[in-house]
Amino acid sequence: MSYDHGEGKCFEMLETGIKAPLFTLPDQNGKMHSLDEYRGKKVILYFYPKDNTPGCTRQACGYTAHLPQFEEKGAVVLGISKDSVESHKRFEEKHGLKFTLLSDENLETIKAYDVWKEKKSFGKTYMGVVRTTYLIDEDGMIVKSNDKVKAAEDAEKMMEEF
Repeated sequence: MSYDHGEGKCFEMLETGIKAPLFTLPDQNGKMHSLDEYRGKKVILYFYPKDNTPGCTRQACGYTAHLPQFEEKGAVVLGISKDSVESHKRFEEKHGLKFTLLSDENLETIKAYDVWKEKKSFGKTYMGVVRTTYLIDEDGMIVKSNDKVKAAEDAEKMMEEF
């Protein structure tokens, strides 16, 4: 299935078994992170629509609660949205989040991972981030993808993968 991202370009859903697109993005403290630096670890890469909203807060708090178990399994958690570094910092501090939040204000990584899509809400159509989680293995390959994420259950569902 392909999607038009509003620029006349169609992208296929990222499937398992392909190399995860590389990125370099700033975290909530302004430090740059690239996917390459996590080679040798499993990466739970989740994309979410907006900081400090009910669903996104439940999802992030779920990952914080399960972080020790993920770390025991050699996995890191990275959350990405189009929110600013400053917004991510407020989100982290307000909810005591314990993992890295990455800012993709220019949407390059969001589009590379095929999560910028047409959405509908209250009869209005707009472009936005579709809540999506990818599991990337130690070699940088996508081994699991889910674009039907239930925010409150996402961290627990990912625990089942280990």
